[in-house]
Amino acid sequence: MNEVIKTVKNFGGSPDYSHALLFGKTQAEHVKKYHQSFPVYKPTELKNLKYLSKHLGLGALYIKDESTRFGLNAFKGLGGSYCIGRYIGEKCGIPENELDYERLKSDDVKKCTEGLTFVTATDGNHGRGVAWTAHELGLKSVVFMPKGSAKERLYNIRKAGGEAEITEMNYDDTVRFAAECEKEKGWVLVQDTAWEGYERIPTWIMQGYTTMALEAADQLEGEIPTHIFLQAGVGAMPGALTAFFADYYGENKPKIIIVEPNKADCIYRTAEADDGKIHIVKGHMNTIMAGLACGEPCSIGWEMLRRYADYFVSMPDYVAAKGMRVLGNPLEGDEKIVSGESGASTAGFVAELMMNDSLGHLRKELGMNADSKVLCFSTEGDTDQENYRRIVWDGAYPS
Repeated sequence: MNEVIKTVKNFGGSPDYSHALLFGKTQAEHVKKYHQSFPVYKPTELKNLKYLSKHLGLGALYIKDESTRFGLNAFKGLGGSYCIGRYIGEKCGIPENELDYERLKSDDVKKCTEGLTFVTATDGNHGRGVAWTAHELGLKSVVFMPKGSAKERLYNIRKAGGEAEITEMNYDDTVRFAAECEKEKGWVLVQDTAWEGYERIPTWIMQGYTTMALEAADQLEGEIPTHIFLQAGVGAMPGALTAFFADYYGENKPKIIIVEPNKADCIYRTAEADDGKIHIVKGHMNTIMAGLACGEPCSIGWEMLRRYADYFVSMPDYVAAKGMRVLGNPLEGDEKIVSGESGASTAGFVAELMMNDSLGHLRKELGMNADSKVLCFSTEGDTDQENYRRIVWDGAYPS
């Protein structure tokens, strides 16, 4: 517990919200309409933890629980499903506003997409979403996972209909391997990170994530959060949601704080350097937050974060473990939320921030107090149940 929480303020933000339109409210409404066409679609719950917020000295604490999304126990299916839909639409000449589940299942689309195979690299949740979508539409998918990935996550991808294997490479090298497979085998790479020359598909994936942001904004029924906490891996999800909320709230935009594991804090390092360059974390990123163990930022995601996020946080694993325990063992009157290591990272940071006396200076800087209305996203449930129990039941990491 000698590891520390580090923060850096973003001085490169922009008051010009025009760049947020790519992921803004109007686009999100199109995306949500597409998702609503899937038979399994149902908005995930926004849970108001009234007693925890009071205990922490906050005005309100809302958690968007993504564990029920499409039956996949995580939010990632939003990005994969929308991206694959858009790709098929372009390939088969279907306009964006005519894309829906039934059209994608039609005989003419089946003929148009015959032999199509999607390939991706994943820590688990993204690959499961891609495999599920491909299987739903009668298509093939191949999923590669980095060294150390949980066998349960591998099994869940195979169960969703994808071919999957665990490699001997870290996450970023696994992404490169999947990209090589696209070139060699003629498959379609569906990756939620962008680099020069590969931006169209990641943009579609990021747009897919905005459905959960629009749901949350609607569920708040006009209440405007003062603070939004988002977790970052490559930065695709927080980049999209940060841009969405910048467009949605405009001049009333809440403070947006991005959190990462300190063993894979490429977004934090890029923000800290503030030199116009992307900064990379190399090697084996040994963090319990498997879904955030990414060393190379998504270029599009970083651009949105650079413009619209307010603070970046690098934090040790015990903070996420604390979040898992706090959400899974609620105060009387609050609902229980089963949240995995990456999913609970933001709630864990909020709890640590408000309960740790040594972080008073940071509370003051962020303006976290009894008037604060906080929104977090629990992006996954117990996608690795063995590890979830090891942390929550056995206390594998200090509180």
